[in-house]
Amino acid sequence: MSDLTHPRPDDEPALDWRDGGVPVSQQFDDPYFSLGGGLEETRHVFLAGNDLSARLRPGFHVAETGFGTGLNALALAQVATVPVRMTSFEAFPMSRAQLEQAHAAFPDLSALAAQLRDGWGQGVIRVGQVALTVVLGDVRRTLPAWRDAADAWFLDGFSPAKNPQMWGADVMAEVGAHTAPGGTFATYTAAGHVRQALSDAGFEVLRSPGFGRKRHMSRGRLRTSDG
Repeated sequence: MSDLTHPRPDDEPALDWRDGGVPVSQQFDDPYFSLGGGLEETRHVFLAGNDLSARLRPGFHVAETGFGTGLNALALAQVATVPVRMTSFEAFPMSRAQLEQAHAAFPDLSALAAQLRDGWGQGVIRVGQVALTVVLGDVRRTLPAWRDAADAWFLDGFSPAKNPQMWGADVMAEVGAHTAPGGTFATYTAAGHVRQALSDAGFEVLRSPGFGRKRHMSRGRLRTSDG
């Protein structure tokens, strides 16, 4: 991948833009965030699903599959009052111009979004109290090579039906292997094969009320060695 700040046109994901400025991947035919309220869904699924309001502490590490527009990172930065880390795995990074167009849908996040774009392409991007690292490439290669562990996971790839490789048992096993003791995950999907793969990866998997039209979502905590 070339410089993220000034990518070649062929490097940019092909996007359509729907009402309200929602980017939709032409490759996966799936929106990057909810058509019915992207920021509210992020807060419900990822922040509340991982109980972050009660858990954030200095050095807390969030990891994410699917950086997309960076909305989840911005929502985390909005609530983080202490320094935390975030690592996001992304195979098809947007250009800075595409990020700017997507971020226009969230005026309340404009200052944080500007920080993200200003740092786009740097090794560590400072967004409020969040030290963000974006790892480029296929998560099936990059996650096994990662030498860290997360306290909480945001599993936010495109739909399992449209991007099954990102939700395979191999990737979910790596999520479990790269989770700190007592670590958690949350995701918008309640697909049975994803839930089973996460259970097999070592998580106690719970089904919870979803956001908007989605009846259910999934969340869970890594099981302890004695249970």
